[in-house]
Amino acid sequence: MPAAFQLESVTRRFGDLAAVKRVDASIEQGSQVAFIGPSGSGKTTVIRLLNTMLAADEGTVTVFGQSVSGLGAGELRRLRTRIATIPQHLGLVPNLSVLQNVILGKGGERGTLRSIRDLLIPRKSDVEAIHKILERVGIEEKLFARTSTLSGGQQQRVAIARALFQEPEAILADEPVSAVDPARAKDTVQLLTDLSREHGFTLCVSLHHIELAKEFFPRLIGMRNGEVVLDGAPADLDEADLARLYQLSDEEMMTDA
Repeated sequence: MPAAFQLESVTRRFGDLAAVKRVDASIEQGSQVAFIGPSGSGKTTVIRLLNTMLAADEGTVTVFGQSVSGLGAGELRRLRTRIATIPQHLGLVPNLSVLQNVILGKGGERGTLRSIRDLLIPRKSDVEAIHKILERVGIEEKLFARTSTLSGGQQQRVAIARALFQEPEAILADEPVSAVDPARAKDTVQLLTDLSREHGFTLCVSLHHIELAKEFFPRLIGMRNGEVVLDGAPADLDEADLARLYQLSDEEMMTDA
């Protein structure tokens, strides 16, 4: 199976801080991968490198077989239409309806003018497609509801529906369950992994919840201090190594993550 994403000796700095250091990783198309590790370990930076919103300072990022270095703005936009991202705070517009928020999933593909028109006068085909997606994620009755009136768990499902409406080849989710209770977190992670298998898209998720990662993902990539320190199937990873991944030194505990 070819790689959807490949990082080769990738380093990304923010000022004097190297958020990611010499990271190597190859993620197969259609696979499900969880990035785990403490806050400040580099998980979010890796997600933003994979979706091309950040450029590497050193090394090579390859997406769907194409090196992203040197791509022009138009080429990057086209590449990003093949990747849906669910940010940590979901990126929804509270005052818009669920339907309108999901329509925004195709904003990158359709452009500004057509997106505005679709928000104001949704096409019947879009409404039907979105209703079907909302049925799959369990909130079809919220199609015309204002997004701000929904619970946190329901808003997560709107963000997932928006990603699905984009019809991506990959979905990247950055801490998608950080703001909900354990039961809803488990339901959301299970939904994402089930959808990945159903639709065949690559799924990369950053998680603090190590037990959820072990239960639902066939591959875990553990990060600490910007480096990959673990990479493998949950059954193949030593429990002591997983525990040490989250043990902070005195110096790390004093650092603002």
